[in-house]
Formats: sequence, C-alpha cells, structure tokens
Amino acid sequence: MAIKDYIRERFFPHMWCPGCGHGIVLNGLIRAVEDLGINTNDIVMVSGIGCSSRISGYLDFHTMHTIHGRALAFATGIKMSRPELNLIVPMGDGDALAIGGNHFIHAARRNIDMTAIVMNNRIYGMTGGQYSPLSGYGTLATTAPYTNIDHSFDIVKLAEAAGATFVARSTAYHAQQLSDVIKQAITHKGFSVVEILSQCPTYFGRKNKEGSAVDMLERMKDVTTPIGSKAKKENPDLIERGVFVNEEKPEYCSEYKKIIERAMKGN
Repeated sequence: MAIKDYIRERFFPHMWCPGCGHGIVLNGLIRAVEDLGINTNDIVMVSGIGCSSRISGYLDFHTMHTIHGRALAFATGIKMSRPELNLIVPMGDGDALAIGGNHFIHAARRNIDMTAIVMNNRIYGMTGGQYSPLSGYGTLATTAPYTNIDHSFDIVKLAEAAGATFVARSTAYHAQQLSDVIKQAITHKGFSVVEILSQCPTYFGRKNKEGSAVDMLERMKDVTTPIGSKAKKENPDLIERGVFVNEEKPEYCSEYKKIIERAMKGN
C-alpha cells in the first residue's frame, strides 16, 4: 500500500498548528504500520479529546473518537469483544494522565494487549494552553501565569510500576527511532506504552520562551540521550529514550478466554 492509502485525504489539510510535533507522530505511525504490513481492516484506533486525539480522524483505519480521558476504557471493550484486532490508542498527556490516569494504570495492571501512544507536549493545547500533569515544576501556562508548582509524572516509571510489559520513550526529533519503537509496541503481546515528546510552539513554547518549533526540536536532541549512555552518567538531568521494558506476562484477553472455557466445562 502507498502512504496515501493509510490516510483520509478529505480531512486534510490537518488542524494542527504550524510546527506541531503531532504530524511527525502521524508520519511515524503510518510508516510503522506500513513496515509491519498490517491490513488496515485489522486495526482499530481509539482516541479521546485533544490535539493528539485528532489523529484518529486522519487515518483510514477503523476509528472511534470518544470522550476525554476514556479512550482506554472504550478500547478495552473493543479488545475484549474482538481480541484478534490490533488496538492503537493515541492520547495527549492530559487525556492519558489527568482525567484518564485511572484508566491508564489499570490498563497497564491488566496487561491487556493494546498500544497506548502518549504524545507529551506538556500542555493542554486544544483548549487554550492550561498546564497538564506533565508540564513540570516552574513552567508557565495560561492557568499558571506565575509558574506551575505541580511536579510532573514520569510516564515511563509510572507505566512500569503499574505493570505495562512494554514501555518506551522517543521524541518528535528522533523520527526514525519513533517509528521503530511504535513497531515494537504494536507487535508486543501485552499493554504497550510509548511516550513521545512532542513540541507545542503555540502554547508551551511561546509561554516558556522556548523559541520556534525548530528550536524546540533541537532542544529535544540536547536534553535526551539513549538509555545507559555515558552522557546520562555525566548529566543525570538528561532524559533517557529507548525501550525501558520488554517482557512477557500473561495477557488479559488470553487469560479471560481460559476463564470462559473453564466456566463452559463447569470446572
């Protein structure tokens, strides 16, 4: 299939602001699916509300655009009823870890086979630039004009602690790695989490004086480093990227099928 066969061209040009990193994520996701050779009829994409969630409207998969923070709950219902399908759940940092935080940790705990892609631009972009659970201490937002005093979650550590069996991080700058970790996440049998640092020059960048989209991408290159690198040892403040967790563990739908079989036998 050609790249254009994966998108709904009638919905273009897209709604994202110039310089937004989410278009890079869309590109990486398409290339991952293309490389894996998955039939688009075998994919269901479920999204919530936010800039990131609009990605479901641009892809010619089976898609469901749901309510804020509940994408994983809807996706769980679909996966339980049609376990043979590939579930991909794109979310923003607020969508996934504010109102959706409880769904996130329990989906990880259950180890249900789906891929959660968290596009972390550290802001609520669609609704006016409010701070999110990932904005970070000392940052500025429309709802934190005198700086944010909330400390942020570490998505990788949270996902690992909650029980996710595949956890990775990349950035919009590292486009090739981004596509590669999405491929690994989709093929992994269990709950997969991919955090992607994505720039928002319109709100986060402007409020925090981080410059243009290009400046923000360059900063992603400068503040991140591969897992276990020498640079990380020399500078502990650097953000590591790569695959942090990749382990096998009983998958929820498979285990539930065994429960049904036992019940049918009367054991």
